[in-house]
Order: sequence, then structure tokens, then C-alpha cells
Amino acid sequence: MQHSKNDIWVGLFVLLGGAALVFLALQSANLLQLNFRSGYVITARFDNIGGLKPKAAVRSAGVVVGRVQSISFDDKTYQARVALEIEKRYAFPKDSSLKILTSGLLGDQYIGIEPGAEEDNLADGSMVTNTQSAVVLENLIGQFLYGKAEQGAAPAGGGGKK
Repeated sequence: MQHSKNDIWVGLFVLLGGAALVFLALQSANLLQLNFRSGYVITARFDNIGGLKPKAAVRSAGVVVGRVQSISFDDKTYQARVALEIEKRYAFPKDSSLKILTSGLLGDQYIGIEPGAEEDNLADGSMVTNTQSAVVLENLIGQFLYGKAEQGAAPAGGGGKK
């Protein structure tokens, strides 16, 4: 059986197409990050991080300015410690606040930065203390249902005069 040059070119084209599909799949799932710029790392503590994952986006005004580097549990304060890597080209004041937000109703969670007004900026190793934990949908539903049950169990007051 003879192999022609076309067979080799078709095989190469198929391999390149497969590699491109794998690259796109990893990139869209935030499992691959090609960032050759170095950034600075800041840490923050949250009471509840919900479903936040490492490599989640860090956004300010809708623009991705960094990624979640790691998540750990502090057994002294019983809080989640989140390390964020912010790109060097972005600088935020020291009194900035961090919130865990959700893309859409049931989408991925990310961290949003709201810049403060202080003149000094966050630097490598800074700790952000002004944080707002994730809103957990199950807790909201439980509070709503518990509130409705309390209303239903309350006596119907207002017995009027006859």
C-alpha cells in the first residue's frame, strides 16, 4: 500500500484540529491559563465562599483583573482564606472591598473588587479585610420557607366587635 503526501497532510491537519479542540475545552473550563505576566498576591478571609473554586475569575467593573490562586481553611478563625493573584497592571486602593458574586442565577462564582478611595494601593502580601461572603441559594430558600411557616402559624388576630 502506498502513502501519498496528501495522507500525511490530512493526518497533520486532523492532529492540529484535535489539539485546538482540547485547548479550547481546557480554556473554557478555566483549567488552563496561559498568562506569562506576573502579578501580585493578596489574601482575603470570607465566612462562606459558597461554590468558589481555584482559578475563578477576579473582576472589577466586569473586566477580569486576576484569578483565585488558592483556597484554604483557617482553623483559628474558622474562615476560608482565599489567595488572589492580581495582574500587575491593575492597582487597587487598600480600602477596596471584595464580594463573592454569581454569573447569572445559577452560574459560576467569581470575586468582584470594588475600589476604595485610599491613596495607598494593595501590594504583594496584603490582606483585604472588607469582604462580603457568598449568598447561598439554599439558605435564602430556607429563610423564605421558614418565614412563610411562621406567618402561617401566627394566630389570625383582629377579632372585631359584633
